[in-house]
Amino acid sequence: MTISLSDLNSHEQNDWCPQCGDTGILLAVKNAIIQANLDPKKVVDVSGIGCSSKLPNFVNVNGIHTLHGRAIPFAEGVKIANPELTVFVNAGDGDTYGIGVGHFISAGRRNVDIKLLIHDNGVYGLTKGQISPTLQENMKVKGWPEPNINGALDPLSLAIIAGYTFVARTQSYNVKEQTELIVKAIQHKGLALIDILQGCPTYNPEYTSSAWFSTHTHPLPNTYDGKVSDPSNLEEVNAKKLQALNLLMSEKMEDKHTGLFFQWENADTFEDRMKRSKMPPPIDEEISDSEGRSTVDLSEIFKSLST
Repeated sequence: MTISLSDLNSHEQNDWCPQCGDTGILLAVKNAIIQANLDPKKVVDVSGIGCSSKLPNFVNVNGIHTLHGRAIPFAEGVKIANPELTVFVNAGDGDTYGIGVGHFISAGRRNVDIKLLIHDNGVYGLTKGQISPTLQENMKVKGWPEPNINGALDPLSLAIIAGYTFVARTQSYNVKEQTELIVKAIQHKGLALIDILQGCPTYNPEYTSSAWFSTHTHPLPNTYDGKVSDPSNLEEVNAKKLQALNLLMSEKMEDKHTGLFFQWENADTFEDRMKRSKMPPPIDEEISDSEGRSTVDLSEIFKSLST
């Protein structure tokens, strides 16, 4: 099928601040859906709470607006229920790496085939700019009275250690690079994270402007290869993980790389394990007959409750 940007435009107009990086992310998501030739009716965009989580309102696909920190388990449930769907998560750094960090880590154990697009600006933008877990130490932002005295969480390293099979970083004003990485994530079989350094012109303009990103981020070296060539070779898998971790741990706040840090294609997914266990996805289970009456026999349950 052939679709265009106009086909993906929602009837709602986005209400993000002028120059917000989320606008670039929205365009990259639409571009990637087109380039990957996805059927919009089979795309689901799950979000949590925050400026980033408005994105499903502005793209003409199926959208689910969930609870703060809970977008990942919702998305996993959607994909497990119907493996034919392409499932995105669009959520913020506070949403995902703060209140939702337990779900973020646990997702690595399952490797469900969902795609996390995390809008990472170092602040809680919707609630007036409090510091998030990814804000670097000693940074001063508009919504906080003093420089940050906490260390920063590194989501990419955490994802690799937790078991994610696709780990990448980009920035919101580079729509071309974003689009390319989202397409690769769509084509990847397994759990994918793209941490998107996102511009917040209202509460963190100093460290997330287009000028800042163009000066302080640069693509991974051409010689860097984060993709595992032999998925069955665990020695190579671990070597690629260590390569990515060593690079990430050597990065400085003012000198960050963008690109694909690690990819383990064809790793065992949760859906694969379900098939081996002969557990059909819920969409394949009949719950009603042709007239809409339930086919589930609850008589034995009712009997047990009456005694």
